Amino acid sequence: MDELTFIDKVRKIIRMRHDDIVSAMASGAVDNMEKYQYMLGQIRTYQYLSQEISSLLNKKEQKDNDGTVIDINSKPKN
Repeated sequence: MDELTFIDKVRKIIRMRHDDIVSAMASGAVDNMEKYQYMLGQIRTYQYLSQEISSLLNKKEQKDNDGTVIDINSKPKN
């Protein structure tokens, strides 16, 4: 399996679980404060994971494209 295919599948699962929890909260599935806080924590965790994956992919893309990253500490090529 291609690594980008794997990453896309993980992102899709994270997005689906996030949306499931949001839908459950919006439909009134929360009956006490502990459950609300737990579900809110899950939402924040899925958002955090999604953002971290995006950040890691952006860093990889920057390294892959020549000319987009400037290395200040490198010595000039002779």
